[in-house]
Amino acid sequence: MKIALLDSGIGLLAATAAVHRLRPDADLVLSNDPDGMPWGPRTPEGITEHALACARAAAAHRPDALIVACNTASVHALEAIRAELEPGLPVVGTVPAIKPAAADGGPVAIWATPATTGSPYQRGLIRDFASGVAVTEVPCPGLADAVERADSAAIEAAVQAAAELTPADVRSVVLGCTHYELVAERIRAAVQPPSAPRVSLYGSAAAVAAQALRRAGAVPMPDAEPTGTLTVLHSGREAELEPVVLTYPEGRSLMAAAPAHP
Repeated sequence: MKIALLDSGIGLLAATAAVHRLRPDADLVLSNDPDGMPWGPRTPEGITEHALACARAAAAHRPDALIVACNTASVHALEAIRAELEPGLPVVGTVPAIKPAAADGGPVAIWATPATTGSPYQRGLIRDFASGVAVTEVPCPGLADAVERADSAAIEAAVQAAAELTPADVRSVVLGCTHYELVAERIRAAVQPPSAPRVSLYGSAAAVAAQALRRAGAVPMPDAEPTGTLTVLHSGREAELEPVVLTYPEGRSLMAAAPAHP
């Protein structure tokens, strides 16, 4: 079995690690876009163009499913990617985990990029899945870029700035950007009041990984031998994992996967 994932940068690591945990025998294809990142400031048409290029590069390796492991690309490009690749290649998008967070009660904070915060897309999810729950949308300028660079000081500053905008009584935080899952515990520490119930964090990686297996017609086998290979594509070119990936446990967990050979 082979699962491909795409993102502009290393935001795909959380979903990749989740797939690897469920199926350590699965071959993985990571398709990102260092030549074109960041995607956030681009027009919707530009985002779609770059995400489609990453999807086509991944599809050339004949995966059994493709995960669009990026909230921004899922908002703007998922329809175009599905139109081109399905039904031959199942495509799974990434949606902020607003529904399960709201189901557990509130108050809820949604941390997201400034472009996503307040967008019709996010407001629609809140309307559909969090009616009657207190929800605060929290913009996190610079956080995804800081995570991409593994810049600890910049991560700390961005997390603290977002925490100051997060109500003190919040009990659930939705991580509305795939990059944020890589620093989830730093986020929890920033919003966790002393002597208060533990704040719950809601990411999308585990659900997306499980859905990709279902779409590929596979089942979880976490005890399988870790025989899966790893192919990395940088703007369509075969490459190696970037050193910054090893900053995060999700990236280090992939080192057991052997590089694929042509």
